[in-house]
Amino acid sequence: MNIKTKRIKTPLNDKIVESLHMGDRVLLSGFVYTARDAAHERMLKALRQGDPPPFDLRGQVIYYAGPAPAKPGTPVGSIGPTTSGRVDRYAPVLIEMGLKGMIGKGKRSEPVIAAIKSHKAVYFGATGGAAALLAMKVKSSKVIAYEELGPEAIYEILVEDFPLLVVIDSEGNDLYSMGPKKWHTFKVIEEDERS
Repeated sequence: MNIKTKRIKTPLNDKIVESLHMGDRVLLSGFVYTARDAAHERMLKALRQGDPPPFDLRGQVIYYAGPAPAKPGTPVGSIGPTTSGRVDRYAPVLIEMGLKGMIGKGKRSEPVIAAIKSHKAVYFGATGGAAALLAMKVKSSKVIAYEELGPEAIYEILVEDFPLLVVIDSEGNDLYSMGPKKWHTFKVIEEDERS
């Protein structure tokens, strides 16, 4: 597998998304929007009622995270990814509306992968367990919707060189399914300890 590190900026477009391949390392800069289950449910309810989403989804990236309270002098507290499957029932609609990127952890459902392929989107993995380190890459943060949800509100965060891994690319190549198959084919060559 040819692994590359790419620097990209939001908002994303088809050209950027198509340049990303499963397994690529990415350093993402620009504005990203945090949203977990409750915020997704609110957004979908608003859309069903004919109301616009709280931000223009076209070209944007949603980070499945709820930032911990910020310490003095910092924009956010720890900001680790939540399990992406929790929002899979909402994601296809948002992708259809122009969402280009999602950041989380864990596998995605077949409908989400189909939407990623159909609409040229990308799913990034963020390192779970490194929430405090990820917070160091956040330069500013403000609540833009659903403030009453606390950490599950939608935050607009500005990130710089936020470290990610392309888990599912725009062609539907999925690291969770293809990665283990690839590694399974490697053979261990043991050297004779006597030589």
